[in-house]
Formats: sequence, structure tokens, C-alpha cells
Amino acid sequence: MPELPLPPSRRTFFKRGGAVGAGVALGGLNPFTAHADVVRPAGADLVPEGRATTLWYPAPASEDKIIQQGLPIGNGRIGALVGGDPAADFLYLADASLWTGGPNDVLQDDGQFPYDTGNFGTLGLLAKLRIAVPAHTGVTDYRRTLDLSNGLVVITYRHQGVRYRREYFASHPDDVVVVRLSGGPVTGSVSLEPTRGEPAAGAGAFTGTFANGLKYACTVAGGLTFSGSDVVIVFSGGTNYVPDAARKFLDASLDPLALAKRKAAAALAAGGGALRATHVADYRRLYDRMSVDLGQSPPAKRALDTWSRLVARHDDPATPDPELEASYLQFGRYLTITGSRDGLPMGLQGLWQNNNSPDWMSDYHTDINVQMNYWLADRAALPGSFTALADYCLAQLPVWTDSTKRLFNDPRNRFRNTSGKVDGWAVAFSTNIYGGSGWWWHPGGNAWLCNSLWDHYAFTQDKAYLARIYPLLKGACEFWAARLVPMTVDGREVLVDDHDWSPEHGPQDTRGITYAQEIVWDLFEHYREAVAVLGRDRAYGDRIAGLQKRLYLPKVSPVTGWLEEWMSPDNLGETTHRHLSPLIGFFPGDRIAADTAPPELLGGVRALLTARGMDSYGWATAWRSACWARLKDADRAYRLLLTVLRPSVANGNGTAPNFFDMYSQGSYTIFQIDANLGAPTAMVEMLAYSRPGVLELLPALPAAWAASGRVTGIGVRGGFELDLEWRAGKVTRAVLRSVGGTRTEVRAGTWRRAVTLRPGESVTVRPS
Repeated sequence: MPELPLPPSRRTFFKRGGAVGAGVALGGLNPFTAHADVVRPAGADLVPEGRATTLWYPAPASEDKIIQQGLPIGNGRIGALVGGDPAADFLYLADASLWTGGPNDVLQDDGQFPYDTGNFGTLGLLAKLRIAVPAHTGVTDYRRTLDLSNGLVVITYRHQGVRYRREYFASHPDDVVVVRLSGGPVTGSVSLEPTRGEPAAGAGAFTGTFANGLKYACTVAGGLTFSGSDVVIVFSGGTNYVPDAARKFLDASLDPLALAKRKAAAALAAGGGALRATHVADYRRLYDRMSVDLGQSPPAKRALDTWSRLVARHDDPATPDPELEASYLQFGRYLTITGSRDGLPMGLQGLWQNNNSPDWMSDYHTDINVQMNYWLADRAALPGSFTALADYCLAQLPVWTDSTKRLFNDPRNRFRNTSGKVDGWAVAFSTNIYGGSGWWWHPGGNAWLCNSLWDHYAFTQDKAYLARIYPLLKGACEFWAARLVPMTVDGREVLVDDHDWSPEHGPQDTRGITYAQEIVWDLFEHYREAVAVLGRDRAYGDRIAGLQKRLYLPKVSPVTGWLEEWMSPDNLGETTHRHLSPLIGFFPGDRIAADTAPPELLGGVRALLTARGMDSYGWATAWRSACWARLKDADRAYRLLLTVLRPSVANGNGTAPNFFDMYSQGSYTIFQIDANLGAPTAMVEMLAYSRPGVLELLPALPAAWAASGRVTGIGVRGGFELDLEWRAGKVTRAVLRSVGGTRTEVRAGTWRRAVTLRPGESVTVRPS
């Protein structure tokens, strides 16, 4: 993504009026409106404190450091950062659809899109909720916890000999944020604070309307003052956004305030115990699908609070802390569950904001960031969380297609198709929720989005889902069929990408960049498979197959020894650039694979990866780690994970106290969620590498985890799930379950076994 300043120019959700599965869309509904009667569980026991995976802190968050210290909660639509001050508590609340801006379809003089808060728009805060308990100052035994096992933020403390407890959660079934105060008598007040000067709409409520017509509102139920021993505060809010281009993404008939009040009142009537039981049952149906044990940490490390533990791991690299690293993987799963359900997908900051002017507008970046946000879901037993990305792309497709046909071949656009032909759809490097693109055109963006969407099919083998995304795949192929140009290379005519830019450096007008050639090869491969699986458009599939055979594929430079990034033996950009664009065919792609690629080509991959270095921004470091895992270099893959985990101090890159990844801008840092999801992906890749037909166990197991471990629920491409156990660096037991796949080859070192299963069957293997 661009650095500031900007350059110039199991698959079922908890029932909530009907299950929402991995391949089922909401049909253009706003999840704020899509809630029916909540089905209450008989009860939901909490994972006990001594067994729960937690992050914990001995003090509240400072409000001026809310993005680094606040603890996140969310239900996939609304999210909050929680402060946890007993006397003066605060929650910063956001809604994924609270976007200014619009379609942004008038080009600038350079043929590119405006990229500003006026035209393109921005995500921002919905409200701040404040809870005042003036008497609760000078408390003792304070502890603030993010309970990953139960999906709760909890603070406990003592005041005048009484132990108090405060719980915070964002319920997906009830679609509200809940704060519950218990333990003893407490008296205080609640205030709902607007962030844009919106006038009150009665007690504890306000509404607003953006210039683009988006209406929004929020309310708090439970009273603005309270006194008792079990106090429940309920927040609800939302917008009239709908994922429907035909309605210009707005439901003019919706009254967000009336709906918010109904939701808040219904939740309040259920009571705190029932709300928590419903939330925990819903959350644990997803979270419990994967367990992670990478080994035991030393008692001295286990006794530390989370921030002190991060610092200690960095200061003492010789002493492993595998439990800390396991909790980081589970934190990535927590963010996936709480940030991506049946609404909009996660952008640069997911659901968690600290102001109304986030860097890069907290948008969807299409040249790595939004894709990385969804690498983890299928690998980490959360396939249902992936479909938010598919639903988003399908909702945007009509506008993207229209904009492409009208604007892409504008004579001012330096990336236009020199053939004069245009078809299908394309996007820019940035997109919003109204079909709008921002910054520069990104020809490869459609292919990368489609390849990410295809990967979900590779994990699930869900043909209904494949049929849904088929129009996206075909439209992207149509775009590239019109864009590719012939060129003679070594006496052979090949097809290459037109004038383009290798994200995000080097010349802006080179043809045949490796990034595009690899990503289009993958797109064509996936489209051909979709045609075969669905039995449609066979003639067009044959045409795409013919184009694929003619694609130029990259070489190793005789000058640098690297895989070429451009059709040139010379390096035309930054040696240590943050992006690994030319390696996209190696990871996340599979055209270049460690077991099948020519040694010379693999050598070029390794040489380029080595040149890029072992330090960068969090998301870039996570990408490097995954690549080294593919090369079976456990040491480098793990060292890069530790680089992501280094404490962010003095506005540096690294991990904040609340585990958010911080992206350094020199004089300040910003939160970007991509590394929080990309680094756990690299961890899974160290344990299991899969592509259809191949599953390799422990390809890059680091020494820090080698003594013993067990992970359950790993998603396997080809339609399987994996439970894996090891000791002394060797696999002792693996269980493979089919979720739609039929055959694969399981490998562990030199051991091989072909496995054939019917959907629902499982097999246990014990490699010798």
C-alpha cells in the first residue's frame, strides 16, 4: 500500500432468523435489518479462567492511546474499542457501513480517480459511549482481560473490599453491544457522545445524515443513570446502507433510529445473563473449531502481563514463548470472528477506529491488504467469515463493470488498453462500499480478488458458492482477454500485460510485469476449472485456455539472479521494497511450487526474497514469512514472525500492547489489521501446506515449537480439515476429514500416502 504522503497523481452461523452458511448470501439485506427472533440457548458455560486463552493488563487503557491499548469487541457489523477505567470508562464504537463519499466515477486530469474524503469518502466512528462511576477511584487488584476463549472483554477490581466485574461484548445474534456491571452495588451514569456534533434525538440517542444520503443513528438502553448490583447497558446503532447497486446502496425507507431502539429494547428485556449466554454460545461455535497448542512456556513468562511478555520475548530471543505465539494466532481468529460475519468485509482497520480521519480512509486496498485479511479464515476453521468478501465483490460488480466500460480506456489513463478494446470489470488500488474506486487504476486487482475468491472454493469445494462467484471470474477474464497484447520474445509470440505498474514501485508504463503475468495465469487456470466443474461456457473456457497457453511467464535474471519483476534483467525498483508482487505466483499462488518448479526458478524466488530483506512493515513481514515457509526455511519464517511480534515503541513498526499491528509513519503509528491476519496465516503455513492434491505436514516447523504440539481444525485446500500432533519435530498423528474433498496425497518428510475419502469421512495416519 502507498506510504504517506499519498503518491501524486464447520460452516454454519448461530441461528438468527435462519442460518447463514458459507455459500449463502443475504440477498441485498443490510445485516442491521436482517435480524429476526433470537434463539436462546439453554445455557453457555464459560471456559474457566485458568483454561481460557487471554490477553491481560494491570491497568486501564489511556484514551489518547486507545488504538494501541483499547481491547476490541465486534459482531461483524459493529465494533468497539474498550477502555476499562472503573470510574470513567469509554467505548469507541464503529459501524462497517458508516462511510461518506460515493461512486467517485469522475476521473482527474491524469485519468486516475480522486482519492480524498470528499469524493471517495472515508470510514469513521459512530459514537463514543461513556460510563461514569465516580466513586470507583483508587481501586485495587485491577485486571483487564481480553478473553479469546469466550469472546469477552472483562475487567475486575476491588473497591472498599468488594470485588467488581465488568463484561463487554458485541452480540451477533442480538446485534447489540452490551456492558454488564456486577459484583456489588454500583451507581453511575451513561452518556452517548456524537463525534460529528450531531444533535440529540431524545435521551441517549442521536441521528445523522451524510451528504451522500446515508442515514445513521444510535441509542443506548438501560437508562442514563443506574444504581444496582447487576446493571446492563445496551448500545445499538446502524445505517440505511444496503449491498444493492440497483438502490444505489441506500434504503431510503429505513429509519435507523427506530430500528436501533427496537433492537436495544429487545436485548435489554432479555437480561444480562441471557444476552451473555447467547453471545458466548454463538461465538464459541466458531472459536472452538480450532485449538492451538505449540508447546508450554516457562512459568516466568506465563506470569507476565501481555505487554511485559511481548517485551520479554523481544529482549530474550533465546527463550521461546510458544504459548504467547499460540495466543497471537488465536487473536487473529478472534479478529476474524468479530470483524467479518455476514456484512461488509474487513478493510485496513477492520471494525476498529479511533477517529473520523483514518489513514487511507480505512478503505479496501486491492494489491495485498484486503486479500491478506482473508488468507486466515479458511485455514483457521472459519470459512463462514470469508463470504463477507465474496458478498462485497458481488454487490459492487455492477458498478465496477459500468465504470470500467465508461472510464478505463479514457485517453488520459496511462494504464488504458492500447488495443482500444475494453470488456469486463476492473478496479483501482482502493475501493469503497458504493462501487467507487480511488487513487490509480489497478489492472491486476480484479484477478487478485478473483483468485482469493477461488481459494475459498478450493478449501470448501462448495459448488453453490462457485456458481455465485462465477460472474466475477468470467468478467475478470473478459477484461484480460481485451487487455493482453502480443509481443515476440525469443522468436515466439506471447501475450503480455499492457502498460502497467508493479505495485507499488518502479516504472509505471512497463509491459509484461511478473505480477500481472502470474496473477492472470492463475485467473485463467481457475476459470478453466470453474467451467469444468459447473459445466457452462465451454467454448469461452476453451478460448481462455488458448490465451493462457500463450501467456509470457517470468524468467530468472542473469544479472541479479532474482526472479525478474519486469521483463528486464535489471532491477527497475527498490531492492528492499515492502511488496513481494513478483512472488505472487509462489505465495499465495501455486504455479511455482517447491516440489515441482525447476531448481533455477526456485533459486530465483529465493534470491529475490533474500534481497527483499528480513524487516519491513507488519503485513510485508508476514508475507515474507509465508514465502519462507513455502521454501521450508523454518528459521527465517519464524524469525519474521518474531519481527511482527516485536513491541511497537517510539512510533516504530511492531505489535502494540493490545496485539494490534502498528504501521510506522515516522512521527506516529497507525493500526492495520492485515498483519494480524497475515502473520497467523504464515504460522499455519509452517504447520501445513496444501494445494489440491497435496498436503504436506510440518513443512517448516520452527525449533521453538518442535518439542511437542497439537493443532486441530486446520483448513486444507482440496476440501479437507486436519488435526495434527507432533513430538520432537516429527508428526505422531494426523486426522484428515473430508468437507467435500475426495482425494489427496499426505506427505511428511519422505513419507507419502494417498488418501481417498467420501465427504464426511475421516482417516487417521501416523507417519513413520
